[in-house]
Amino acid sequence: MDFDKVIRDRKSTRKFKKKRPDWRDILECIEAARYAPSAGNLHATKFILVDNPEIIADLSEAADHDFILDAHYVVVVCSDPTQVERAYYERGEKYLRQQSGAAIENFLLKLTDLGLGGCWIGAFVDDHVKRVLKIPDRVSVEALIPIGYSADISRRSKKPDQDSFFYFNKYGAKFLKPRRVVEER
Repeated sequence: MDFDKVIRDRKSTRKFKKKRPDWRDILECIEAARYAPSAGNLHATKFILVDNPEIIADLSEAADHDFILDAHYVVVVCSDPTQVERAYYERGEKYLRQQSGAAIENFLLKLTDLGLGGCWIGAFVDDHVKRVLKIPDRVSVEALIPIGYSADISRRSKKPDQDSFFYFNKYGAKFLKPRRVVEER
């Protein structure tokens, strides 16, 4: 698929078809995530592929989203701060969030490229997810991504106009060069 088309077509999927995706396609998405930028080439982002319906039900409860129950797979994205914080001290936490976000976006774009749907879920009860998946305390859960073939026929949500988030040279500057004020004579 054309890269620009993948970017335009990516959307959050909350309705899944009964057809089960091939788990190897999800591994391709994890491989794409591996190529995301990482601070100091310290790859702290980790992925857990869940296909057990009982665990998926627990994750659905932790996120309070029933649509997760219809997904055949859920990928749980985590970050282990050990090496990054050792290398970057207090900025390490910021770098962890940045590289996890970049990896998640690569993952979601590859899902779209393969004709699959997913939804980036960031609101959940962390302790619940950690307990269910036996994630160590020092590791942060960054996202839950339920995956399947999209049954959602709704259009992609409207995105903001570029003028609302793009500036020149300084925050809030809408023009490359200041507007020339013409004085009356």
